[in-house]
Amino acid sequence: MATKIDKEACREAYNLVRDDATEVNWVTFKYNGSTIVPGDQGVDYETFKRKCTDDVRLFGFVRFTTGDAMSKRVKFALITWIGEDVSGLQRAKTGTDKTLVKEVVQNFAKEFVISDHIELDEDYIKNELKKAGGANYDAQTE
Repeated sequence: MATKIDKEACREAYNLVRDDATEVNWVTFKYNGSTIVPGDQGVDYETFKRKCTDDVRLFGFVRFTTGDAMSKRVKFALITWIGEDVSGLQRAKTGTDKTLVKEVVQNFAKEFVISDHIELDEDYIKNELKKAGGANYDAQTE
């Protein structure tokens, strides 16, 4: 059965993270049968990481504040999490299902496909976003 996405509900969750007036810093998009729907949402990145267990696959849209002494910027990451215990067929299907998520989640600085908890490290993600972010004035302070 082909995967579908609840675009309207997912767009609402996506917009919560993008809205500067909310405290929501992340949302997940999960599978409900063969439909991708909004999952959890929250403020703390550590809570998001706990949703990424070995037996699930999910998509996360996460807000990070990056930058340096001269400039702070908000950057968004699209994280595809595929747990270690997810079957080969589901792993393969996640790649094609991601195109459905990208119909909703269109603005992000960097995309990650992760199945190792070490790569979920907040500093690692922020560093990768910083590299993708253009101007870096840190060198002037060293």
